[in-house]
Amino acid sequence: MQDFSTWRLAEAQFLRQTDFTDYFVGSQPTFWQSQETRNYWGLTLVQRQGFSPPQSLSAGSSDPRQRLQAAVVGRTIAGKAEPGTLVRLVRGFGSRAIAEVLVDSSGIYRFENIKYDRAYDGNYRIFLYPQGRLTAPPEIREASFSTVPGQIPAGASAFVVSGGWQSDTDTQIPSMREFRGGVAGRWGLSPTLTVGLGGVYDDSLQALAEVFWRPDNLPLQVAVSALAGSELEAIADIQFTPSPNFSALLSSDRYSSRLNLNWQLSRSFSLYASANSRDATSGGVQFSFSRKNFFTFVRAGLDTKNRLRWYLLQGLGRLELNLQGNEVGTNSALTYNLSQDNGNTGHSFLLNYETRSQYRSDRLVTLGWQYRSPQRTSDGNYLWEAQLGYGMNSGGSGLFASLGTTVLPGVMLRGRYQGVSLTSEESSFSIELVSSLGLQAGISPGDRHTSEFRTQGGLLIQPFFDRNNNHKRDPSEEIYTENCDLLLVLNNQPLTAWRPKIQHNRILLRLPPNTYRLDFDPAGFPPDWQAQLDALAVVVSAGSYTPIRFI
Repeated sequence: MQDFSTWRLAEAQFLRQTDFTDYFVGSQPTFWQSQETRNYWGLTLVQRQGFSPPQSLSAGSSDPRQRLQAAVVGRTIAGKAEPGTLVRLVRGFGSRAIAEVLVDSSGIYRFENIKYDRAYDGNYRIFLYPQGRLTAPPEIREASFSTVPGQIPAGASAFVVSGGWQSDTDTQIPSMREFRGGVAGRWGLSPTLTVGLGGVYDDSLQALAEVFWRPDNLPLQVAVSALAGSELEAIADIQFTPSPNFSALLSSDRYSSRLNLNWQLSRSFSLYASANSRDATSGGVQFSFSRKNFFTFVRAGLDTKNRLRWYLLQGLGRLELNLQGNEVGTNSALTYNLSQDNGNTGHSFLLNYETRSQYRSDRLVTLGWQYRSPQRTSDGNYLWEAQLGYGMNSGGSGLFASLGTTVLPGVMLRGRYQGVSLTSEESSFSIELVSSLGLQAGISPGDRHTSEFRTQGGLLIQPFFDRNNNHKRDPSEEIYTENCDLLLVLNNQPLTAWRPKIQHNRILLRLPPNTYRLDFDPAGFPPDWQAQLDALAVVVSAGSYTPIRFI
């Protein structure tokens, strides 16, 4: 707190998005693929004719490239990190990982085919733990999507212009000498072909060209975006699927070019091969089998540098075995769940064995107990999560313990102590405190999805009984949130279909901007009570909840 040189302005943005025009002012991604990883600060204008982007696409983040497409596609998240770094992919503003990878000797991490999830609205972050130490403060990055966007309809067009500066690495303040900018257009020439042209200045003047092609008579899909200046940099995604059992994917980004082949020999068994421009060629097998209370998933491959990479997930009733490894290290985890539901909640016993071999021969064995509550918060984190155990490495031993809770309204608290780690005999401690208070219509427990308000809004509904018939809510008149599925109908659908968040004094719904019809069903009211109005037309705008208070 006292060293102001460590302070930085991570983000400041004004955003307005409509069906046909978008304005991005402040910190933002560039609409072109940039070699720079630093923040870009500027002004971007996007205009569309003949199509509207999906309203539900990536509500948690604002990327001009996503506003130039007319369909949701699976995306690839990739980046650079030191070998041996544990990289976790996290949705929303919690910390529960949905995928993780141990960075191998290539120094590249990659999560393939990440789909849009309405529950988290496309907002993803990357947690990087140096040397796999979970008690070390992770480097947190916004997810960098390298997939080329999709097509637009025939006859439609889009135009984007942007200008700004890269922030300085030391002061995080934009520097005038680092100006960046570009202009581009995109046109749908036919139902199968979309092209784009433009110019970009990013350290040097470069030409931008894009092609999106999906022929009717061929099982082919082509998406290529190229920057041509002193060097040629292409981002490509070319898929060829001649049969449901065989597929070929040629992809490239600023890190490498890759060819992936997959051949499904049976329902459970498949072969795969991969060639990488900056790494070795590899091939392997994949097997999966599932029955009641039993499942097996195995993936193993060997490359031309004799490096074996494997992943095994085996479940048998309450017992689960997870083995994974590459040339940098291995991780073996055995879990026995004591709960009856055979899920990830309840009490469990853990036995873990890790190794790292990049610098020296490091080993860590841990034995412990874990508890995860069946109840979860709105962002997917467990309401209570705890661990306690003992670990031994090559040079010593010690206890480890962690405790996380969101039982306090609007506050998440998590602490972790580790007496010994894989790469050190020194103890370490970390603590995390995150507030998620809502300040609209009074202070109340909120959620950690506030960034979704950049492109979404919602409804804040507070029904009450006007007992003195003065047409306003008095302090003694409580908010009525019981039987909300019978009380309210939104766009001719019961309220439960919209996944409401019910609190003691309000009903919250997160919705894309639009005009909605809200009906009040008399069947949900207590006897001898009726609503003042039968229905309302409600306008939801991005930026906040639209408050509705009715009798």
